[in-house]
Amino acid sequence: MRDPYQVLGVAKSASADDIKKAYRKLAKKFHPDHNKSDPKAKEKFSEANQAYEILGEEAKRGQFDRGEIDGDGKPKFQGFDPNSAGGFRRGPGPGGASGFEHFEFNAGGGPFAGAGIDPSDIFADLFGGGGAARTRGRARQAPKGEDYTGTVSVSLAEAVNGGKARVTLPTGRTLEVSIPAGVDDGQTIRLKGQGQSGPGMDAGDALITIKIARHPFFKVEGRDLRLDLPLTLYEAVLGGPVAVPTLGKALELTIPPKSNSGRTLRLRGKGLPASSTMAAGDLLVTLRVMLPEAADPALEALAKKMRDEHPWNPRQDLT
Repeated sequence: MRDPYQVLGVAKSASADDIKKAYRKLAKKFHPDHNKSDPKAKEKFSEANQAYEILGEEAKRGQFDRGEIDGDGKPKFQGFDPNSAGGFRRGPGPGGASGFEHFEFNAGGGPFAGAGIDPSDIFADLFGGGGAARTRGRARQAPKGEDYTGTVSVSLAEAVNGGKARVTLPTGRTLEVSIPAGVDDGQTIRLKGQGQSGPGMDAGDALITIKIARHPFFKVEGRDLRLDLPLTLYEAVLGGPVAVPTLGKALELTIPPKSNSGRTLRLRGKGLPASSTMAAGDLLVTLRVMLPEAADPALEALAKKMRDEHPWNPRQDLT
């Protein structure tokens, strides 16, 4: 394999963050899912993964920089003493010859025996033992693929009661998403392991943002709901009980006499149900006085009588 620094296109002095960024850029560029018509993309993707296996891990990067391992992560042996006893170690060659190194391995005993150290772990580490490899006693964590993002629209009823929705990922794959009851507008649901994946890396996640679709008459404002309630002229003048829709069954709301159009009444706790972080919202009912669309001679006669006998200017404060 080529020099991993050359593969990732970074200098030997590059920081760990710069190396990670360079790797993610190449992984995204040459991912096989995005280059199905390019047979060389898979090879370049694998090469980038192998380079990051070396440079993305501090201990292995140090070993490569010191010339102890090659670009494939394999140790560079200058000698091997099959007659040595004890655990697996690196040290001066027979006779103390300068510049000569050898590795000794004895699974049955030596200085590691009884010390709580498993020589097979060290053996796996130095020989690039895949998932069994350990770096300084810790399991190596594979790089993670990119997260996918998406948006799904749900009805107000689905947001309140929960349900199922289908979302299409950037790859064209379609998933069925469980919508939890009481979800907020703009809330993000994380689907573990449904993001970008590839050889040598853990799959990323899919981040799905919930959007509550517009309702025919309820408007969502946080956990509150707003409703424009049409009233007749006589209901506005005389007041009285009227039926008001809610997310559950309709409720009876008492309209105060002489209620102007635009007045807002509050029904506490009748908005969206409580969530894990927020209390239940309210239903805010705004009154809208409506006149009949069809001609009504009696109403017109009453209006003329009021104009002539009880003149009143509600706009006098505007002049």
